[in-house]
Amino acid sequence: MSDTKEDPTTMNRSESDQNGMTTGRSDIDTNVLIDNVTKIYDEGGEDVVAVEDVSIDIRRGEFLVFVGPSGCGKTTTLRTVAGLEEATEGRIVIDGVDVSGLEPRQRGVAMVFQNYALYPHMTVRENISFPLRIRKFPDDEIVSRVEEAAELLEISELLDRKPSDLSGGQQQRVALGRAIVREPSVFLMDEPLSNLDAKLRVQMRTELNDIHKRVGKTTIYVTHDQAEAMTLGDRVAVLNKGKLQQLAPPQELYDQPANKFVAGFIGEPAMNFIPTEIVPSGSGMDARTDVGTIELPEDIVTAVENWGGSHDQLTLGIRPEDLNDAELSEDQGSAGSSMEAFVHLVEPVGSDRFLTLRPDSDSHESMEFTARVDPDSDITQDRMVELTINRKNVHLFDERTGENITV
Repeated sequence: MSDTKEDPTTMNRSESDQNGMTTGRSDIDTNVLIDNVTKIYDEGGEDVVAVEDVSIDIRRGEFLVFVGPSGCGKTTTLRTVAGLEEATEGRIVIDGVDVSGLEPRQRGVAMVFQNYALYPHMTVRENISFPLRIRKFPDDEIVSRVEEAAELLEISELLDRKPSDLSGGQQQRVALGRAIVREPSVFLMDEPLSNLDAKLRVQMRTELNDIHKRVGKTTIYVTHDQAEAMTLGDRVAVLNKGKLQQLAPPQELYDQPANKFVAGFIGEPAMNFIPTEIVPSGSGMDARTDVGTIELPEDIVTAVENWGGSHDQLTLGIRPEDLNDAELSEDQGSAGSSMEAFVHLVEPVGSDRFLTLRPDSDSHESMEFTARVDPDSDITQDRMVELTINRKNVHLFDERTGENITV
């Protein structure tokens, strides 16, 4: 931050900065275009690719979430939109204007940081109004905007307090208020809830969702927490090692993961990956594993036939909730839909029981997989059990590419 205290959360693009820079795009529903963006850092003479050829078309009013493990490129991508990082290749387009060469304050975006970035010597009112005062807005408009934002965020009674007198959740609301008063085209949020405790994070997720619906502005949100991504996002962009793995609505990511990485990252507990051999069986196919042979549904057989690769290069994917205690299952004893495994560990978690399973008592840890069963199940550890399988939800992944061949 400079000595003049230019607020990094307020990045407005003036009309005079738009000269001749329109892209010619006619899609009025597109608010932000991330167009083939690559970001490469020079670290000691060695090129490090942080973001590689990412393209995303973000709709007006959409809540888009970037999610992925640490170092996947999600924050770097957000910072290129903000103008805090310059893309090595590609461009950023906001409201039809190529803003790639513009300063952050000229882009019409407002950013909410992980650490709130509040001025400790200022009151809540002064913090929220700061970006308006430095741009010399009329006093009456400043008062009006601050009061509206405070009412929206339910912090009106806090306006005369200092940040040190506020809880973490209240400080986060102040940071949101400072962004809201600017009335930007786009909100950018970089892990804004990560400093809050678990209970408050859940509460703030609900409030953020509500605020977004009322404000109606495009929001790009970065998190490493898949629960935040799945509950907040209209669409979720999953990144890994700088590459976009899949962009889809939350439920589609869960039901139809594009590849093995997405399947393993989205869902808690993670999807099980079980080595398998696909073999002919009558007019269909079976998946033969160390814990049983599964008769594949017709649509998956068709997918295997259309894929055309070698059947010994596939891995079976089953979500823990698609494995059930055979004694409690309505499908008990149905042909082609059960497996036997050794229960290595039982974890009661209230609403469910998590079973850590192995093919047999002598199997190595690397052969473990998980079942999420009914809490009424009386399965205990150190014994063999029968589990039924929801066959219609199994997936097959190409081991060479990671591609899910069943979607």
